[in-house]
Amino acid sequence: MKLTLEFGGGLELLCESVKTHNVDVDQTGEKKLTMKDLLAWVRTNLIKERPEMFMKGDSVRPGVLVLINDCDWELSGQLDTTLEDKDVVVFISTLHGG
Repeated sequence: MKLTLEFGGGLELLCESVKTHNVDVDQTGEKKLTMKDLLAWVRTNLIKERPEMFMKGDSVRPGVLVLINDCDWELSGQLDTTLEDKDVVVFISTLHGG
């Protein structure tokens, strides 16, 4: 499944300072790809340092805004949201130092 993943608000620093990733995520069998599956894939394949700054347990850390096709993932089921080919998933950190 081809997806576009975008990282902003400082999260791109965890992915070698690359903001946009066009990725091909393998699905296991007939099972639909969920956000929970995608986050595990991102942790393994894209996050190069300090994964604890991006994830807490199986989900993103509090303060990370997730948009799926420009819609807040809290409106679509969060971890249970099923993804479709060519979806765009954006991760933005809302936490900033001062």
